[in-house]
This record gives sequence, structure tokens and C-alpha cells, in this order.
Amino acid sequence: MQRHRVMISAAVVAAAIGFVPTAAQAAEQPAQRQGNAVAAKDSAKAAAAKSAVFHSPAERTVRTSASGKAAAPQAAGAAKGNAGLAVDLRASATSAHGFSLASQITTAAGAPVKVDIDWGDGKTDTEHVTGAKLLTSKHTFAELGKHKVTVTLTDRDNNVTATNSVEVQSLGSKFTPHAPTRLLDTRSGIGGSNRAVTPYGVARVKVGGNSGIPADATAVALNVTAVNPRSAGHVTAYPSGTAQPTTSNVNFVAGQTVPNMTIVQVGADGYVELVNRSYGDVDLVADVTGYFSRSASAGGYTSLDPFRIADSRAGQGTWGQVAGQSTFSLQVAGNGSIPASGVTAVALNVTATAPRGAGHLTVFPTGQEAPNTSNVNFKANQTIANSVIVPVGPDGRINVRNGAWDPADVIVDVVGYYSPGSKASYVPTEPTRLHDSREWDLPVEGQDFRWLPLADGDPAITAFVLNTTVTDTWGSGHLTVAPDPYTWAEREAGAPKPTPPNSSNLNWTKGDTVPNLVQASTGKTGVIDFWNRGWDQTHLVVDMFGFYDKS
Repeated sequence: MQRHRVMISAAVVAAAIGFVPTAAQAAEQPAQRQGNAVAAKDSAKAAAAKSAVFHSPAERTVRTSASGKAAAPQAAGAAKGNAGLAVDLRASATSAHGFSLASQITTAAGAPVKVDIDWGDGKTDTEHVTGAKLLTSKHTFAELGKHKVTVTLTDRDNNVTATNSVEVQSLGSKFTPHAPTRLLDTRSGIGGSNRAVTPYGVARVKVGGNSGIPADATAVALNVTAVNPRSAGHVTAYPSGTAQPTTSNVNFVAGQTVPNMTIVQVGADGYVELVNRSYGDVDLVADVTGYFSRSASAGGYTSLDPFRIADSRAGQGTWGQVAGQSTFSLQVAGNGSIPASGVTAVALNVTATAPRGAGHLTVFPTGQEAPNTSNVNFKANQTIANSVIVPVGPDGRINVRNGAWDPADVIVDVVGYYSPGSKASYVPTEPTRLHDSREWDLPVEGQDFRWLPLADGDPAITAFVLNTTVTDTWGSGHLTVAPDPYTWAEREAGAPKPTPPNSSNLNWTKGDTVPNLVQASTGKTGVIDFWNRGWDQTHLVVDMFGFYDKS
């Protein structure tokens, strides 16, 4: 028994540093779990596509005679002059940039008709039909935004043309970094309310049209903090005007101050809503660091295998604990797989560990003063992580400030970056629960991993925006999320256990419930691993909020 206690103590130390030996073999993982996760992902993806369906009925078709004048109307279906010549257009999104166009052509029987499709981006397609027919065409636009698609039918035998158009809006969005700015603080009245959110009450955060964010923003990167909750519970973020989902974003216990990054879809009225799912009041703070829109000038996303750029414990990036009320800078551009130029923002996981007192970390671009916002809040001796999306300064660097009065160690891991040259666009989905190990009573064992084949067979999806939560933790540890080198089929066939990277996404101690946003790369296989780097089992919950698509 004494030996077992010593092993656990050593594991806790190793987990804090990020170097933990792996077990020889992964535990059994039922196929039902993988299938359910894929089905939930596919359902959410299909629902997102349904939001981008555009229709122009046949009645809008304009007929023109060979002379260029509007053709005289005749009885529908009449052969003379092919008076019934018309086309019904229905376009539906298939990917971030792609559309499927259904052209239902009505024409006199036997009349040869040329069909010209002008996609509105300089590209055209041509088809030929004889008689009524449903044509299905596919197209991928190089740029996001609105495009006017025009279909022209030409019946040379009857010297008549018929034209109809439909305006489409791309499904994907790209990212514009925003100087860290507070949009909501119920303690001070920022955002319109100076009262704590009541049990199961909702705080509305104005995003579109606020603080320089365009009215047509599709999603927003918000750091949401629960401050001094009166009881345990969680906060759920969701777009205004939609039903409250069953997912969670920030979990807390009474008296705790907990932040968590969210990427949440913006409602049609420009608002995001935060519901307090607890039996006590809680103050809420929301800080914006960027937004998604269909602007051509915005940046796409490039996901990376996680890698570490700072660890004050090891002298990487800065030497020794970061003193209270002090700032250090980190070179981002040109570091590792990040390009030396053109990067507008970087996606990070930032961890505070061994702080000597309570406080917070603020991450912000170089070249400006530290903002009145926070990214990671901590108490003395706590290890806590949070996802961060931060603009990169003009010199390619970012700043990390310890806002506490006492020193703390800081760890920074990179998971991706935004730039105009990056191809992947963001597609927000309805918040969707992909995995909950409590449903099968199948916790992730210590030194083991759970794998989900979320983009198997879909290489266009480069990353998922997930909220990962550990709960019912039996001991201390940390979670590492990374792409798996093996495909779904290879993993089902018993592929060997991979080696996790030296990075972390969230940290916990025994009995904790801890969430964190993860922008999880799909790697080369579309399979994502969730590693329990502690020695004791824990339950794992994975919620999806969107994905990055380069097609």
C-alpha cells in the first residue's frame, strides 16, 4: 500500500511537468462509442448546412426573344415559342466554400436547350438537355461571401432564352483578431447589467455592432469567467434566438472564479446568451479577442500538432517564475511551424502553475498596453489552464502578464494560427455533445486515452472546436488532446498506442470538474486522441461547437 502511494505522488509531479510514461496497452473502447460520436458530428454538420439553402422559384425566370425583347407570355407548356421555358434554382451548402445547385428545367418536349451556369466568380459550366430535367451541379468558391449564380437557358430552335438567378452566402467564416476588450461584466454594469445572474437566468452579450465588431459577425471568440458563484453549477453559451443546448462551457463550485474560452455562434440579432445553470447567483464576465465573418480580408486557420513555446519551470521562453505585476514577451512568428510573416493571431493553451498567491494572467499583442481583461484566473498553489486566441503584435510577438502580486510559473502551448494565407474556414454548429463516458460507465483509465474518429474519411476538415470536460476525477492529472497517427480502421484493428506530445489542455486534482476549450487538430487521419496523463481514472465529456473546413 505504501508503494502505491509513492507511485501516485511521483505521477502527480510528472503530470505537472508534462512528462509521463505511457501504459503498455489501451483499454477496451466499444465501437458504439465511436459510432455515436460520428453520428452526432454528422448530424450537427448537416444541420449547419441546412442554414445555407437558397431558392429562386421558376416564376422569377425572365424569358427574352432573340431580338432581345421580353418574350410574350403564352400558356405554360405550350410548344409554340417554348413558352414554358423556365428554371427553378435551389442552392445548398456542401462545405465552407462549396455549393450544390439543383436546376429544375422546364421546357417543351424534345426541344434542345443549352444550359449556361455563371457562378458569379468568373467560372462557368455548360450543359445540354432535351426536355424537362433536374440538373445537379457542384462548385467551390475561392472566396467567402455572397455570390450571384445565374442560369441561362437557350432554345435556338425557338429563338428564346430564359434566365434566373439566386444569390448564395458561403457557410464558412474567417477570423479577424480584436484587441482584448470586455463586453460584459455584471459586477460593474459593462454590457448593460450590474446585477449577478440569478439561478437559471440568462445574461445577454451584444456582439454584432459592438466595440467595432461588424453587425454580420457569425461567431465570436469570448473568454467567459464565472466570478464568485453562490453554488456549484455551470454556464452554457449559445446563440440568441435558439434553444438552450445541453452542453456546458464553464463549470464551477461555490466561491470559485473560473474562466473558459468559448467560440460561440452569434444569433441573428447580434447577441450571444449565457445561462447560469446553478441554484445560486453568479457574476459573469465576457472578454472578446476576435470574431468570425465572411469578410474577404479576414484570415483562415491552420491547425498544428500542439507544441510548447514557453515553460518558466524549464527556462523556456522566460527564466524562472514570472514575478507579480510583470510581463514577458514571446516570439510567435517564425517559431516552430508558424510562418515568419502574415500571422494575425495565434491559438494557444496557457497554463498557470504553482502560483504563490491568487491572481490572473493576461495575454495580449505587443505594441499596446495591457488590457483590462483576463485569460487565466488562479488561486494560490493551483494549476489551471485556459485556451487563448490572441492577436500577434507587429513584431510577431505576444505578451503574457502576471496580474497577481506574487510569482507564478507559466506554460504556453501553440495549437494553431490565423493568417490570410490559411485555407480553412470556420463553420459553427449547434452545440452538440459528442461523447460522455458516464453514459457507458467507461472512464478513461490512468495513462490511457480515448480516441474519436471525428474526421475519418473527410480530410477537408482540419480541426474541431471542442469543449472538453473531466469530471469524477479519482486523482490529479492533466489532459492532452492530439491527432492520432492511425486511421479509424487501423485503430479498430489494434494499431499500437501512440506517444502523446509534451503539451497539456487542462489540469485537475481529485474530485474536480474542469472544462477547457480545445481547437483539436485532425492531423493526417481524422482521429483525435484524448489522453488522461494522470495515474487515476476520470470521466470525459466532449462537446462540439464547430469545425474548420478548407473545402
